[in-house]
Amino acid sequence: MSVVCPICEGAGLRILTRPDGEQYATACGCQTQRRALANLERARIPRRYEHCTLDNYETSFPSSHRSLLKAHLAAKKFVEGYPLETDGSGLLITGAIGVGKTHLAVGILQALIMERGATGLFYDYRELLKEVQHSYNPKVSATELEILKPVFDAEILVLDELGASKPTDWVWDTVAHILNTRYNDKRTTIITTNYANQAPLGVEAPTPRNVMRDETLGDRIGERMRSRLQEMCVIVEMQGEDFRQKIKRATLA
Repeated sequence: MSVVCPICEGAGLRILTRPDGEQYATACGCQTQRRALANLERARIPRRYEHCTLDNYETSFPSSHRSLLKAHLAAKKFVEGYPLETDGSGLLITGAIGVGKTHLAVGILQALIMERGATGLFYDYRELLKEVQHSYNPKVSATELEILKPVFDAEILVLDELGASKPTDWVWDTVAHILNTRYNDKRTTIITTNYANQAPLGVEAPTPRNVMRDETLGDRIGERMRSRLQEMCVIVEMQGEDFRQKIKRATLA
């Protein structure tokens, strides 16, 4: 059963009195929270990540690694500064598997919805590409534009695991379409990726003689789009041990 607001008793309005004694009605604060909860339900956050908040990040990923502490602080400052200080810019959260990138991104999205009154969407990069590809099936009623329009229009977009799909010309064109549209509209995009933003200094791009160099984000989505992300986002680098593997080893020990 839903809890009835003790202030407005479910009416959604509060009766207040001005200094001159005149009474007037105003929306009760419970309505704001209800709208936020409805927006949270529409944000497509997977069940696996529904528990992820900025408040429980440090308990979920206990670490003294300086980059993780800095990333958590940057996330909280981003929420506090939204939307005036951020002015359409987003975050590009990079790092190895298991350091809490998705937890941090979802925590930011949840905080922006619940605390700042924003709306937003969570999309796994690979799943989004699959949905777009599926739209080419003549038996499917949804068009590519119908699938991408919510992605273009979302006030906040969390794009998880950018670069995870095999790079092809079609993938690059689709990524460019999404990022350029959001860039031109100054919409906030929060991105996570397992790929480094750039190769370490002095390390050349992969060639037939140099195939051991780890791929970078530019290798996966194209250097042009990686450069565009430099304009769209503040880079947040996270380093540390794979926490999921650490837990697994501790469980088996």
